[in-house]
Amino acid sequence: MSITNQLTLFVDVVQQGSFAKAAALHDMDNSSLSKQIKKLETSLGVQLLNRSTRSFSLTSAGEEILAQAHILIDTLSDIHSIADSYQAKPKGILRITSGMFFGQQYIQPAINIFMQKYPEVKITLMLDDKRNDIISDHYDLAFRIGKLNDSNLMAKKIANMHFALVASHDFIKKHGMPTTPEDLLALPAIIYGNGDVSLDQVKLSTEPHGDEQKIYKMKGNYKVSDVRAMVDAVKAGLGYVMLDLFNLEEPIDKMGLVPLLTNYKLSTMGTGIYALYPHRKQTPLVSEFIKTVQEYIGTPPFWVEHMPNYKELYK
Repeated sequence: MSITNQLTLFVDVVQQGSFAKAAALHDMDNSSLSKQIKKLETSLGVQLLNRSTRSFSLTSAGEEILAQAHILIDTLSDIHSIADSYQAKPKGILRITSGMFFGQQYIQPAINIFMQKYPEVKITLMLDDKRNDIISDHYDLAFRIGKLNDSNLMAKKIANMHFALVASHDFIKKHGMPTTPEDLLALPAIIYGNGDVSLDQVKLSTEPHGDEQKIYKMKGNYKVSDVRAMVDAVKAGLGYVMLDLFNLEEPIDKMGLVPLLTNYKLSTMGTGIYALYPHRKQTPLVSEFIKTVQEYIGTPPFWVEHMPNYKELYK
């Protein structure tokens, strides 16, 4: 095994926090990986890791060599990216992660198109509403919704958010149509929550078409971590909900839903839909897939049509 590959193993051991996880990442057994690290140490003439039966720590030499190994691996990745850019077609393996609903509804159709166009490409798609660590879990591409918190990742915005407040006709018959934010907040809400994400706040103007906005706390007896279950609960009249229009699989009139407080400004609170990747330069495989997703959803995205005249609402 080349010293470059051994350094890659060394970096992965540190990033994963264990020999077992790094070995699994490379489809190796622990003893084989450990032997390669020892060979690397012998080749370099320094000890990289202080090992115990249950853990390890970096030596001073290991810390400095780890920093340089990251630079080497990034440089090699850039070299491969340049070489790939001269290929006629994207090729290789693309590892993607996305939230469950967005992945099923929008990423999977894009994959269908992409793999028909490039049948030699291999794709792994992980759908998980909990945010995976893109770098340590070795994903090439992630699709995320909300605010960006990963400062060490590159990001491309693929769509703006299009928030709306909706409820069912039965809900309105029972509770009446709210005409102010205070009316709305007095009604039961359905709240999306998953891990550290809880969409239980709405930022509205304090008066119709006003500039001053206020954050209101939504209250409700039902909190759910699945988008389809959330929408089903709204259709059943359990409460109103704040959602993005990409959560709707068809026009709201077909779903028996009505928009609420459309004459009030509704803030997206700095959120968006993003494609994230770990390197400064996109590989042709990553850039072409992002392009395929963008073409599939459209600009503006086709789901905006699920609410008639949306561009005139919430202003």
